[in-house]
Amino acid sequence: MNRTEKQELIDELVERFQQNSFFYVVDAAGMSVAQINDFRRLCFSKGMPFKVYKNTFIRKAMDTLAGNTSAMDVALKGQSGILFSQESGSAPAKLLKQYHKTLTLRKGEVARPVLKGAYLDSDIYVGAENLDALTTIKGKQELIGELIGLLQSPAKNVLGALQSGGNKLAGILKTLSEKE
Repeated sequence: MNRTEKQELIDELVERFQQNSFFYVVDAAGMSVAQINDFRRLCFSKGMPFKVYKNTFIRKAMDTLAGNTSAMDVALKGQSGILFSQESGSAPAKLLKQYHKTLTLRKGEVARPVLKGAYLDSDIYVGAENLDALTTIKGKQELIGELIGLLQSPAKNVLGALQSGGNKLAGILKTLSEKE
């Protein structure tokens, strides 16, 4: 591979990092070709591309991201594949958990692919022990939706009270006028 081909791969990664706020670095070493193909099919069906890159290419592309990404260097050892997600930071974690459930493991065997690190809107999580926590993280859109719901709730309560109070008042006035 010559320099221009290497630079094209790095540029491709930089573009993907710019398009996707969330990405997970996973280790797929030790997986059979059939297992990797099954995993890629699952990723494709969920709209999350999975591709294996050289660690040096990943590092150079990550240098273009905002913030300090040096904490991810620990994850950039061995074989590294990247799962990209535009929508949600928890979607790749849920996908990994879903795939792990389909595996038949022998005693002492580790479910692959293994999470090495995750980048979520400038936050970095390193290590497979973070997988369970990452499945519960809410995305930016989910949090904004919850916030809007919370802000609308008091206004709806006030409007409901005013409307019901108006109906009660009208009923009382009507009853009083009928008595006279």
